[in-house]
Amino acid sequence: QVQLVESGGGSVQSGGSLRLSCTASGYTYSDNICMGWFRQAPGKERERVAIIDTYGITTYADSVKGRFTVFQDKAKNILALQLNSLKPEDTAMYYCAQGVPAYYSGGYYCAYNSWGQGTQVTVSS
Repeated sequence: QVQLVESGGGSVQSGGSLRLSCTASGYTYSDNICMGWFRQAPGKERERVAIIDTYGITTYADSVKGRFTVFQDKAKNILALQLNSLKPEDTAMYYCAQGVPAYYSGGYYCAYNSWGQGTQVTVSS
């Protein structure tokens, strides 16, 4: 059973930086894995922040492009998210997720099947 544990959250002022880490355990590494970071603020829908698909292609939400960077250390089973130029609207619980690609006639998407417990990011103005 896959276990995902996030760390690195905290409270920072606007313009500050944080690095979130997600450590995965409980499975045999395979290239057929996609991973991502999501966030959810109180009273809002969960938002996809950044993903790395099974081909290593990264995708970002428009709201974080140019400020956040997702990267992966496959040897250590770690997925990280570097958050720079933080804004108060980035305040949320951040979750790590892992899944496998699901293919259809038009392409593929990541079918997430494991989630971490989350780490809180709070940005003050």
